[in-house]
Amino acid sequence: MCRAATLAICLSLFATMSNVGSVAARFKSIDYEISGRVQGVCFRMYTEDQARKLGVVGWVRNTRRGTVEGQVQGKEELVNSMKNWLSKVGSPSSRIDRAHFSNEKEISKLEYSNFSTKY
Repeated sequence: MCRAATLAICLSLFATMSNVGSVAARFKSIDYEISGRVQGVCFRMYTEDQARKLGVVGWVRNTRRGTVEGQVQGKEELVNSMKNWLSKVGSPSSRIDRAHFSNEKEISKLEYSNFSTKY
């Protein structure tokens, strides 16, 4: 009887642990474009620095339209913090007139291993 109870407890624990491992990680991905005085003011460098501090991945680059665009991926609360930073803070010399976010979606795995500046 004692062995049967122990076996039942072990099987129950194993099933619980197996279910925890099978739940897919939930990440968020979002594209962004920032307008205003965002080129020539180290906006990309500060964006990369902030992303690394928060622990999100993705990329940033200047556009020919005079804006800065990119993508951020990570845990939802961290991506939301980055969205807030992109729309309200930026680099010290920047002026953010508009922050446009698009393609916001949940993803099961990160598509990037770090945050980088594209040229």
